[in-house]
Formats: sequence, structure tokens, C-alpha cells
Amino acid sequence: MASAAFTASPYSLAWGSSIYAKVSATNSKGTSVVSQGGNGAIIWTNPDAPISVSNVPTVTTGYQIGLSWLPGIANGGTQVIDYRIYWD
Repeated sequence: MASAAFTASPYSLAWGSSIYAKVSATNSKGTSVVSQGGNGAIIWTNPDAPISVSNVPTVTTGYQIGLSWLPGIANGGTQVIDYRIYWD
């Protein structure tokens, strides 16, 4: 199965964009007619890291820590479904 990859330049595609494409084939004898269009590819990447991580004093005690944060600027094209907290 043949495949191709689009890059951000020169297409300037936003994360989450849906791609509608047509394809033609070329060999030493010439170029085919253009295929019917197809859709289904979506541009996704990892989300940005959360920002403004801070303590929630009303929750923090000697036995637990309350944290709050804001989502990163870009979600990578799909909804963030999980956060993991690391500490040392």
C-alpha cells in the first residue's frame, strides 16, 4: 500500500484539520487520471504541557497536596483525556 505524508509547510494545516485528497500515479509512460477524492486523515500530535501548575492551599494539608493547572495552549488536535502527576 502506498502512502504519503503532508507537512505543515507549505500547507499551513492546523492541528485537527481533516484532509481531503486526490492522487494520480506516474511512471515512465505517463501520468494516470486523478483518483476519486478520499477523506479520513486527521492531523494530530501530542498536546502541549499544562501551564500554571500551582498549590491549592484550601486542599493542601499535612497528608495531601492540592494542585491546579491550566491546559496547554494546543491540545494536538484532539481532546486531552488524562493527566499524570509526577513528584519527587
